[in-house]
Amino acid sequence: MYLLIPAAGSGRRMGSDRNKLLLTLQDQPLLAWTLLAAKAATEISWIGVIGQPCDFDDFQKIIENLNLTKPVKLIIGGETRQESVNNGLQALPQTATQVLIHDGARCLATPDLFNNCARALASCDALIAAIPVKDTIKIVDENNYIIDTPDRRQLWAAQTPQGFAVALLKQCHQYGLQQGWEVTDDAALLEKCNLPVKIVLGEETNLKVTTPVDLAIAEFILRQRNCK
Repeated sequence: MYLLIPAAGSGRRMGSDRNKLLLTLQDQPLLAWTLLAAKAATEISWIGVIGQPCDFDDFQKIIENLNLTKPVKLIIGGETRQESVNNGLQALPQTATQVLIHDGARCLATPDLFNNCARALASCDALIAAIPVKDTIKIVDENNYIIDTPDRRQLWAAQTPQGFAVALLKQCHQYGLQQGWEVTDDAALLEKCNLPVKIVLGEETNLKVTTPVDLAIAEFILRQRNCK
């Protein structure tokens, strides 16, 4: 299985002046934790890290320090996540028929989650990891008045990895570009094309590290794991 890791995010909401994936968590950069999980995942055979050239020296040092046994390619990203993933798809080896896409900021994903998503692609062309929503969700208008309360039983919080047949995702990216669509994840492109996307149960601990509070929670989760 081929894995693409979008890793071009800024540290603005983290209060950092550099790529947040270079911030450390238990003495390892955030990106390193994602790569370690990919290294341990038996289904992953190739890794592409999508970022900006200004970070490539740091990325290369992280890769070298981890002694990764799987091939890793650095890929130049775009101005948006959507553009970056499209660049990553074009950089895949020609032999790639399926791909997992995983946000580098979700640095607590486990090898088991990567493996489960990779295996699930044997029975579908598109999937995302997700977890059921626990909170009651309110839909509000532009003045912050509630207009609806959707049935929580039908709500899932999207995560990554998201997995796809490569040819299908390339087609959806190309069509989305022609239509001027702007989406925040790849599954949304397939939804707009009226194509089915399957849910694979994600992990409660697979949070996206975006703010200093997220970083503190991630630190706690790793400490708990190390105590087991």
